[in-house]
Amino acid sequence: MNLHAADLLTRRADLTPEREALYDVHTDRRYSYAELNARANRLANALRARFGVQKGDRVSILAHNSLPYVDLLYGLAKIGAIFAPLNWRLTAHELTYILNDLEPRVLLVGPEFVPVLEEMRGQIAVEHVISLEGAPIPDAPAYDDLLAAASPDEPARPPLDGEDPYCILYTSGTTGKPKGAVLPHRQILWNAINTVISWGLSERDVSPILTPMFHAGGLFVFLTPLFYAGGRVVLARTFDPEESLRLIGRERCTVILGVPTLFQVWMNSPAFEQADFGHVHFFISGGAPCPPSLIHAWSQAKGVVLRQGYGMTEVGVNCFAMTDEDALRKAGSVGKPIFHARMRLVDAEGNDVAVGETGELLISGPMVCSGYWRNPQATAEALRQGWFHTGDMARRDEEGYYYIVGRYKDMIISGGENIYAAEVEAVFREHPAVEDAALIGHPDEKWGEVGWMIVVRKPGQQVDEETLKAFCEGRLARYKIPKRVIFTEALPYSPYGKVMKDVLREQFGGKE
Repeated sequence: MNLHAADLLTRRADLTPEREALYDVHTDRRYSYAELNARANRLANALRARFGVQKGDRVSILAHNSLPYVDLLYGLAKIGAIFAPLNWRLTAHELTYILNDLEPRVLLVGPEFVPVLEEMRGQIAVEHVISLEGAPIPDAPAYDDLLAAASPDEPARPPLDGEDPYCILYTSGTTGKPKGAVLPHRQILWNAINTVISWGLSERDVSPILTPMFHAGGLFVFLTPLFYAGGRVVLARTFDPEESLRLIGRERCTVILGVPTLFQVWMNSPAFEQADFGHVHFFISGGAPCPPSLIHAWSQAKGVVLRQGYGMTEVGVNCFAMTDEDALRKAGSVGKPIFHARMRLVDAEGNDVAVGETGELLISGPMVCSGYWRNPQATAEALRQGWFHTGDMARRDEEGYYYIVGRYKDMIISGGENIYAAEVEAVFREHPAVEDAALIGHPDEKWGEVGWMIVVRKPGQQVDEETLKAFCEGRLARYKIPKRVIFTEALPYSPYGKVMKDVLREQFGGKE
């Protein structure tokens, strides 16, 4: 039996066709499983008939959260095509690299991103463009028209198995170039299975999607597991603190994903005190370490369960689980490994470390990715002898609970977004007045941490902070641009020529 994931929505629609599956907040429309499945079928049939999309072809979307993401996620799998959503926070320059690496046959574009598309025109390898929500794109067919003209019947399946690619999601690379993580069908299926059985989800659960759907979190933390279990999702276009709190109460949401920044923003919102969490089973924080003080503050303020989660695009977004009772007792822990997964903590030589000691977290299981798109070197470095090397440092206590304590990778997590130092430093070094630059993380109440760039000017050159920040505009997404630029006479180097960032953090008050 080939355990692919192309029939996830098909089977759920067959089991519970009339049950409500999704509420689209933006359009104020509700959809049953049968209606969602028909939309996915129409999309698959339209792309195959109109543009010749077939197994292995990539299809991308550049848009805010909306129903087409769900159509694409489930529709493309039916014909073996690969869903590759784009991070709309990136600049045209950054997206051009990704699109030329991906070479998608079709790109769907929302109205807010037409200027970005125009900036990329002539530089990207995209055969066809589709207009979403009336986006004014010359010669681009309208998405709704394509669906309306297509058959709602199930498309014929090509030969499929668990190793066939389902999605390609790009993550920032430590070398300065993003890498496309290839998520096979088995990963999508087993993430859903693991989450449902390890987190205790059921058809009675309801979850809002408040994080971007170009992220693995928006697609896979609750959307696919809940559809697998027969639950319901509430699809929000963007995040608004007050409206989202009202939405959680109004739609009687039971399981809610956020990032630490979001939980802090909620607590600071004037709507927080009156927010109705009476139906909430648990909140879960992902994307970055959640301070135990924030977990305790939520418990004291609202009497709710706030768990800390851990996951990666490459190894599945839901890697650990814990009980409600342990969410507070073990605040700071991400829990124990999910049901169908294995974890190791190893030292620099690859030996397992003892309980209580820190080592690199290695993960193995059916929810681990296949590697990186067109990047065999990065694949070989990450996947070794059946284990994915996460680059994250962790320890395990005597009861088997894991704690993420640091990172091998030189990365800052700001508001749930990964910022890789090498990428930002490379842009700074492009400026003619910059001799060298090193990015460190600095604690920030709102974002968890933000980037501070330590810069050495070239001899005889003058440049100020605002000039360098302006230089980054158009070269880096706004969230990657350092919040401060500090000038120094020289950077500290190790005997091996590496910048010693621990010295810089000590000198300038950065994050440990």
